[in-house]
Amino acid sequence: MAAFLASADEAAFRRLYAGHTPRLYLSLLRLCGGREAEAEEILQETWIRAASSLASFRWQSALRTWLFGIALNAWREAARTKQRSGVSLESLPEEPPARAGHASYDERLDLELAVRRLPEGSREVFLLHDVEGHTHEEIAGMLDIVPGTSKSQLARAHAFLRRELARGEAQDRKEGIS
Repeated sequence: MAAFLASADEAAFRRLYAGHTPRLYLSLLRLCGGREAEAEEILQETWIRAASSLASFRWQSALRTWLFGIALNAWREAARTKQRSGVSLESLPEEPPARAGHASYDERLDLELAVRRLPEGSREVFLLHDVEGHTHEEIAGMLDIVPGTSKSQLARAHAFLRRELARGEAQDRKEGIS
């Protein structure tokens, strides 16, 4: 970061980009409900905003937290634009693709689908806390909420995911799938 700020060194920026992009992309992919093109577009917007604002970064949080905040804001703006244009943000496949003999794959798919079905606020908090490891205080700053709201959204997310996954297991038993 220092090398980039000192001389706008492209190699230093590439190192920053390479170090943070994989996690940013995975988070955006989850927030976008698995829509790769949308996640890639928001990721690009995130880096455009970050590059133009790096000089004003005040180190009051970790760089990773700051970048996630930018990504989250870009995602929210894209979601609002889609809502205004009447495009559904929750278009999910009815059934995940089947892969016989790959229980761990199927379980991951079930969890991913359940996460996509989370209400927006709970999904954001779940991903930021349980997947990315941010504290409730950091999440509160990113989402402009109080830490107590983050905690309650996370509790709702956990309850929802337990219900969804239990329902999927019951459906599998009913259909004779193990």
